[in-house]
Parts: sequence; C-alpha cells; structure tokens
Amino acid sequence: MKASSLSFQAAVVFVVIGMVWGIVMAISEDHSAMPAHAHLNLLGWVSLFLFGIFYRLHPSLEGAKSAFVQIWVWIVGTAVLTVGVGLVHSGHAIGDPIAAIGSLIVLVDMLLFGWLVFRRASADPVIQPSILPAE
Repeated sequence: MKASSLSFQAAVVFVVIGMVWGIVMAISEDHSAMPAHAHLNLLGWVSLFLFGIFYRLHPSLEGAKSAFVQIWVWIVGTAVLTVGVGLVHSGHAIGDPIAAIGSLIVLVDMLLFGWLVFRRASADPVIQPSILPAE
C-alpha cells in the first residue's frame, strides 16, 4: 500500500465518523461535543487528505517507512485528541490530560511531516521555466 492511499482511506473513515457524529448531535440537539467534532474533521479529514496529496505528488516518499509512520502516528494522535476534547466538552475532567497527550502527538507528528517536506524540497531539483523561446 502507498502512503497516499493509506492517508486517503483514513481520511474517508474519519470524515464518515465525523458526519455521523454531526447528525447525532443535530438529532439530539446536544452540540456540546462540537469542538471535538471539529477537531476530528480538521485533523482526520482535511489534514490526512492533504498529506495524501503531498505523498502522491512525491512518489519517492510513497513507500518510505517514514511516510507510513507519519500517517499512522497522525491517525492515533487524532483519535486520542478527539476523545480528549470530547470528554472535556462533555464535562469530564479526565479529558484534559488525554487531550494534552493527543495534542503533543500531533505536534510531534507535524514536525516529522515538516521534516519530510523540507527534506524532499531540498532533494528536488529547481526547475527554472524558460521565458525565452527555444532556439
């Protein structure tokens, strides 16, 4: 499996969970978990999908172990952070340390992704577009 495919598939799983959760909140008229729902959609759907696009645009990273580690750590961090934020906003103090751990996981993982991005950028040759017609 390619890193981009894993990322796209995880993004779809998270967005379906987020959509169902949003519908449940609407039906119950209890929107107290809305911040957790927003974290799930932003980190789980948007971020993972953007990671997938990056990996698809950089085929040399598609099979790299570091890319798979980055995606899996993000998946775990997103789940932990979402649960923690959900607990906090539903009145459970135990959610604070869980959210903090999840936040640190995604922060460290974003640093890993940043390292992959900058390492990839430094390895890519700079292509200068020619403004003069070919002779």
